[in-house]
Amino acid sequence: MTDTPVTEAPPAAAPSADARAVPTPSQEAAPTVIAPADHHLPQFHVRLPRGYVNDPNGPIDIGGQAHLYFQSRPRVDLDVPVEWGHATSDDLVHWTLHRPAIVPVPGGADSGGAWSGNTVLHEGVVRAYYSGKVDHSPFQSVLLAESTDGGATFGAPVQVVRDPTSDEAITMFRDPFVWADGDGWSMAVGAADVDQVASVRHYRSTDGVDWTFVGDLVAMPRGTVDGIDTGEGWECPQVITVDGTDVAIVASWSHAEGPGDVLAVPLTGAPQPSRIDDGQHFYAASVMRAGSWGSVLFGWVTEGRTPEWTEQAGWSGAISLPRRAWVADGRLRTEPHPAVDALRPATVPSDSGETIGAQAEIVLEVPVTGRIRVRFSDDEFLDVVVDADAGTLTVDRSSASTDHRADRSPAVVRDAFDAAADRPAVRVLLDGSVVEVFTSAGRSVTTRVYPLQAPPWTVEAPAGARWWPLGETVAPVTPAPAVVVAGSGPA
Repeated sequence: MTDTPVTEAPPAAAPSADARAVPTPSQEAAPTVIAPADHHLPQFHVRLPRGYVNDPNGPIDIGGQAHLYFQSRPRVDLDVPVEWGHATSDDLVHWTLHRPAIVPVPGGADSGGAWSGNTVLHEGVVRAYYSGKVDHSPFQSVLLAESTDGGATFGAPVQVVRDPTSDEAITMFRDPFVWADGDGWSMAVGAADVDQVASVRHYRSTDGVDWTFVGDLVAMPRGTVDGIDTGEGWECPQVITVDGTDVAIVASWSHAEGPGDVLAVPLTGAPQPSRIDDGQHFYAASVMRAGSWGSVLFGWVTEGRTPEWTEQAGWSGAISLPRRAWVADGRLRTEPHPAVDALRPATVPSDSGETIGAQAEIVLEVPVTGRIRVRFSDDEFLDVVVDADAGTLTVDRSSASTDHRADRSPAVVRDAFDAAADRPAVRVLLDGSVVEVFTSAGRSVTTRVYPLQAPPWTVEAPAGARWWPLGETVAPVTPAPAVVVAGSGPA
């Protein structure tokens, strides 16, 4: 992943594992700046109570417990070397935050930051493959660090893949993704070259330590496909097998513009990329290929306000809800993982104009032309507009905040509904400033809203809509978790 922050808003006037477990000086000094009344702060999305969160990394099932790592900094300051934050869950819904699992140490192979990658299990050891940043290096080198305490802490990293040579004309190289493949291991690494050809480089290994480059899994010159800029390079590559089809998931990127869109590229025939999410604030997807919950997809929920406002708030970013993916008509589609249903309370959902808090779910079972309006105040509201005849869904944020520092751009989804699907036509999950909208055709919009008015809020919706109040499911940071005996489960 790159240092470039993703914030869309209108312009505003060799250490040991034990050594890595102790707090860094910046952690010790970071002030607690979050006011309890910050209604923008998500409560059921994984995030830090303060500091900076970006890419999810290496979600893995260890002994029936989900471990989710993510890029983190103890404060909103991109000059602080990035760490691997860590959260665990027994159900993909209720999460416990832990101290960072990987912390860069001055003078090490990741002294400039422990960047994106993933994890696998190998003979009871958790292996983390990730990009290590050293400030004088032109590339983020592929590193391997191992954990023998169930993924709580990792030892000193070693470089396991050589950096590209000058004759390869590579201009960006980062973010390894490793998976068990036949009688060995495969690794995907994102890249760009001088001719603006984006690629996913493919490496093979019999032991997960010695790697050989065997060619590109997929490559594509920069262009525009169905209105999508495919990117000068691809970062954060993932490979997922869905319905018997191998699909590469990449984040489009360029040197000049930085992050773009998350694209799915089926690894069959000529590359045909499509967006995974039609919103403005979903990036750097990460997948758990297999485990107790099947394959699971996460993403980084980026901010939608100015950097100055974010710094003032003292926190930035969150991890999306877990998603289930499938392929239909050559396109990767997603919905909330079935585990997310556990967010709902046992009470009967509402269908009247009573008030809601900052955490709620709203469901419209069939596509009825009209709008779902979350009214924050007389002057602030979010509209989710359905046009059943045109088959479109529009997320309209033009009045979601009276603060000019908030992004107000809309998102439009075409071919949004599937009458034959056993899914609601529209499902809106509101968590403070985070909004995730899903449709029956497996389309999604991840976006942000920043109303100045705190709850209570109200819902105005077509007849038949229902909504539930949701609660907090992310517990504060705890000491390192107890050791889990990790078996050789699926990678």
